[in-house]
This record gives sequence, structure tokens and C-alpha cells, in this order.
Amino acid sequence: MSTHPPLPDAVLLPFVQNALHEDLGQAGDITSNATIAADKVAKANIVLRGPGRIAGVDCARLTFAQLDPELHFLPCLSDGDDGQSGDVVANLKGPARAILASERTALNFLSHLSGIATSTREYVACLEGTKARLACTRKTLPGLRVLQKYAVRIGGGFNHRFHLGDAILIKDNHIHAAGSIAQALKDARQHAGHMVKIEIEVDTLAQLREAMDYRPDAVLLDNMDAQMLSQAVSLINGRALAEASGGVDLSSITAIANTGVDIISTSAITMRAPALDFGLDFID
Repeated sequence: MSTHPPLPDAVLLPFVQNALHEDLGQAGDITSNATIAADKVAKANIVLRGPGRIAGVDCARLTFAQLDPELHFLPCLSDGDDGQSGDVVANLKGPARAILASERTALNFLSHLSGIATSTREYVACLEGTKARLACTRKTLPGLRVLQKYAVRIGGGFNHRFHLGDAILIKDNHIHAAGSIAQALKDARQHAGHMVKIEIEVDTLAQLREAMDYRPDAVLLDNMDAQMLSQAVSLINGRALAEASGGVDLSSITAIANTGVDIISTSAITMRAPALDFGLDFID
């Protein structure tokens, strides 16, 4: 179970409101309004349809509250809990129209974020017994980065940069435009404030040797096989954080971790995680 603190409602609310605006459109839920009496009160359960790690409960709670602040939402599972098929995630009681108008948006948040948390948990389990940490990347769905990176933390992973202003990460195109690894690192060091870390991407040992002369804080070892990663870790020798990226999946991550790298970053946990299935069932 994750012990990461929840995101504040003030952070979550804009995501919830944008999602509801997308789904309700300009006319609202015309199906429920046409078929259900305004004073009809209903009870419902949100139910997990398959095993996985839960994330997004607060998003669901806020979604229902936006349609009716008096709607009662009682969570039975919390973010970071591991659930099984058939587990009740939350109980609901309130106006039937409000429950149905909120349903899809609430379940979308739960399905997507729980899918990321579950996938992250699977990757993290492969690192047991090594010192490597799993990190996500900036490859996220536009507009959802904060939530996706939160779900990674709920799954036991760690976050790379949230945005371009977090740190200096010199990649191959930066090197090409700057003229050389040496020039890029010299310029970065002059530009960086005292709180700003500098990382550089390399894909050969020769590039790594050149980069280490300029004392980067971290080195991104891109698309190296396990043998080369082991050599790279030996060359770095603790002088910088060693991050491995590229070709990371469940079949390769343990071998990568066993090379001694400090960080393994992958976009798979945010961009290819299957959604976890949830349903909402009315009950008597």
C-alpha cells in the first residue's frame, strides 16, 4: 500500500470540473432528466471489476459533489489500497439524476489512474532486491500530467520532471544544436541556478567519458544493453546518478536494475497502462 499523501481538493477540482464540462455539454444529462423524477433518491455502489491498485477515489468523490453537494459518498477503499474483483470502492446515496450524470466521469478517473497505479506496482515489484527506483517521464496525456504522476506515486514509483523548468536535461538534439557535449554542459553550468540539477543523455561510453569531465549531476544512459549499462555504472563510479531509459518493459527491467543503475525511467506506466475496470450498480 502506498503511503503517499493525497492531492489537495484545490488541485483536483479543476480536473474534475473540466471533465464534467466535457461530458455534460450545454444541455446536461438529457436521458436521466427525461426518464427519472427529480426527487428520486437512489443508492449505488462503485465496484471493482478486476484486481489492482486503487487511485482516483478523491477525484470520484469531487465529481459527485459537483453535481449535488448533499450526495453522500462513503469510500470503502482508499488510494493505495490493493483491491480484488467484486470489492466495493464506495457507497453512494442521493438524487438518482446526480449519480447518473456523474457516473462516467467518476469512473473514468478511477479507471485511468488505477490502471497507472497498478502497472507501476507491477514494474516496482520487479526491482525488489536492487537499489533502482522506477520513475515516470514527461510522456503523459496533455492536461492530465499532475494526476498521472500522482498515480505513479500511488503505485510505488517516483516522478521525473513535471515540466521543463524543473531541471536541465540535455538530450541529443540539445547537444547537436550546442555543437558538442562539452559546450552544452559548460553553457548549462553557467545558466543553472544553485538549486537546479543538470542531467545529460548519452548513448555511448565515449560520450559518457566526455560528459563526466564536466561533472553532471545525473547521466541518462539511453537505450544501452545490460552489458553496456554495467560498464557505464562502473565509469560513473558514484560521481553522478545513473539513469537508464529506453527499451524498458516487464521482461527487461530486472536485468536493467541488476546493472547497478540508480533510476530506471519509462513512459510505459503512463502511456501504455491498461485501464482498471470499475462499475456503478444501483442497489435496493
